[in-house]
Amino acid sequence: SEGMYAVGGVDGLYLRIRNQSRAWVLCVAMGTRINNLGRTVPRRLNMGLGPYPEVSLAEARDKARELRKQIRNGINPLQEKHEQKARQEILARKKKTFAECCEEVLEVKDSEMKNKKHLAQWRSTLETYAYPFIGKKAVSEITKVDLLAILEPIWLTKNETASRLRGRIETVIDYAKAKEYFEGDNPAAWKGMLKPLLPQPSKVQVTKHHAALPYNQIGTFMKELRERSGVSPRALEFAILTAARSGE
Repeated sequence: SEGMYAVGGVDGLYLRIRNQSRAWVLCVAMGTRINNLGRTVPRRLNMGLGPYPEVSLAEARDKARELRKQIRNGINPLQEKHEQKARQEILARKKKTFAECCEEVLEVKDSEMKNKKHLAQWRSTLETYAYPFIGKKAVSEITKVDLLAILEPIWLTKNETASRLRGRIETVIDYAKAKEYFEGDNPAAWKGMLKPLLPQPSKVQVTKHHAALPYNQIGTFMKELRERSGVSPRALEFAILTAARSGE
């Protein structure tokens, strides 16, 4: 029948039977507490030692002895268990890779961006230029040296791409800081980090304008355009008259 059954060998060791399941439980008194009547009474702790028969009686006794030893040494086993779990969670966060962080950021961006083309551009630049260097690296271990290794080879030749890439890496690491995957200053930040080490984008980028027709020739061009048949001439004429962007 259901209940708690003392098994001997260690004080407070019981076999608990509940809902057709059986498990080992160590019942101990540790410290005191104030009850509903305002009286000081012993604080009782029930600590699970595992299910039976997966955990044998001998194993349960060994676990119970170890827990009682910790209590004698002033250690709260339940608190120690919670603290150990917290340490493991912190360690797991510190092992989160840059690529894993990117996927989390892209998932957030997916709900923010109306134009999915921009999301594809984010992914493309990160996968092409950042992943080969730091994709598999723990984001907590990324340094300014890593950023320079990524950016310097393309900073002068593809500065617009490199500038956008830097900003996107900075966003990913900011996200990692918020999630406690990363601690410290963001190595991808421009001010105070990379600005002293890389040329200003405005001094590197060369503006290249698209070829344009001199305005005083537009009349002749429009006349010749209207004499042509087909969809393409009409589409071009419409674009000229409305000055619409490709996405409008």
